[in-house]
Amino acid sequence: MNAIAEVKYFPQTPSEQLEARFDAEFGVLWHFMKPKPRPVFNLQLLSELRAFHANIEQHGGLWNNDQESRISYLVLGSKVPGIYNLGGDLTLFREAIILKDRQRLLDYGRNCIDNMYPWSRNLDLPLTTIGLVEGDALGGGFECALSASVLVATESARMGFPEVLFNLFPGMGAYSFLARKIGRRSAEELICGGNLYTGRQLYEMGVVDVLAPDGAGEAAVYGFIKKHAKAANGRRAIEMIRREIEPVTREELLRVVEIWADAALRLTERDLRMMDRIVRAQIRGTQLEVVSTNITPLQLAS
Repeated sequence: MNAIAEVKYFPQTPSEQLEARFDAEFGVLWHFMKPKPRPVFNLQLLSELRAFHANIEQHGGLWNNDQESRISYLVLGSKVPGIYNLGGDLTLFREAIILKDRQRLLDYGRNCIDNMYPWSRNLDLPLTTIGLVEGDALGGGFECALSASVLVATESARMGFPEVLFNLFPGMGAYSFLARKIGRRSAEELICGGNLYTGRQLYEMGVVDVLAPDGAGEAAVYGFIKKHAKAANGRRAIEMIRREIEPVTREELLRVVEIWADAALRLTERDLRMMDRIVRAQIRGTQLEVVSTNITPLQLAS
């Protein structure tokens, strides 16, 4: 793990909200989100992620840092302490809803799909995408983690969908990815319940693929990679088969975004007040105390 180099970004893709490094020994390209001012998927972060992944696609999964190396594993984590990502830009959502600006909602949703769809397909390259969740992953943050080929989470990481609290649903892939992974009924229960679940609970439900001890997320990723690399050709073929047997298509994701945008425009003043409370939780970093097995909607909204 000592052959690590800082990523030199291409000139046309300056990055302020991503940090990356390449480990040539294992062919691992790590990149970490550091969005500002709030740990959500703002438009700049979405743009930087797409540009970063597009460069990988353009160069066929090869990384040139003094010498040419192949990217075998692409890992997305976070540099925000205790937080993976808190989801969609609710301030943008609220403004668009008040103005009845359906196009703005659609543009945001499609921007998310532009990122999530190729990520879910390993960028159509011989590499494996890995989501590393070591803190809170809510709403779109959870969707992002779900769209990776492999989801690694620490035991006490917390994930869930708070959208039901303001009478909406996660519209950028949650249902599609969860239904394929754990079935329609379990997916709906998880989305509509409004609870947060720990990494261990989600591992037992079959949502998390690799469970890591707290503080050992990167070590768990390397443990998975060493095991995966022993039969990488066969394992990647299995990943391709999964996409063939139970495909999540771009068209499906975009149709769901349309349903999401129309549902958002039907939110009431009461719903928007609840959304404001979630925004305040995002601002303070959702530093909530876990006092029971699940965190209820009322605890999250308080």
